[in-house]
Amino acid sequence: MSLSQPTIARTPQHIRQVNYRSFEREDGLWDIEGELLDTKAIDLPRPNGEGIRKAGDPIHHMLIRVTVNTQLVVQAIEACMQAHPVQGCPAALDAMQRMVGCSMARGWRKAIETNLAGITGCTHMRELLNNMATATFQSIVSAFSTTPDQPPAYLGRCTGWSFNGPAVMQYYPQFAGWHIPDGKGPAFAPQAIASTEK
Repeated sequence: MSLSQPTIARTPQHIRQVNYRSFEREDGLWDIEGELLDTKAIDLPRPNGEGIRKAGDPIHHMLIRVTVNTQLVVQAIEACMQAHPVQGCPAALDAMQRMVGCSMARGWRKAIETNLAGITGCTHMRELLNNMATATFQSIVSAFSTTPDQPPAYLGRCTGWSFNGPAVMQYYPQFAGWHIPDGKGPAFAPQAIASTEK
């Protein structure tokens, strides 16, 4: 299914492209790379009055490589800005090293906010890092190995993998009816929920 065809004439303005790639390394670690590219679809005057920014010229072009182990703990991080709108932007790169040692499995967004908030970091680098965890989860399947009595970590975290939905009934029927209180934390079996409510 596609989006409906627009019925009103439109002029394209801004284009943001975000890509993630993952690589399994020979040393047992993983590299997860993110790239963000912002361009305009039309020629526009530069904000400082210094000429015209041509359509397709990058406004932001930023790249991050995060190296993690199979427990999803950051071992190393590298970042660069191939294009940025103002002179001071690259000063945010040094703070990226604060993410070494942080876990993508738990508290990732909080770690980003703690280490890179406000003028310490860069808005676009934070955006790339936020969703880098999802790309990592899709790559390192072994990080979510589970025991027969514990559901995979992604169950109960979205509509498609609802504990009461058809996908869980088809692929993980032993976990049907489980529950995540308040949508956060670990999942509980129905009998465990009943015992805590007494």
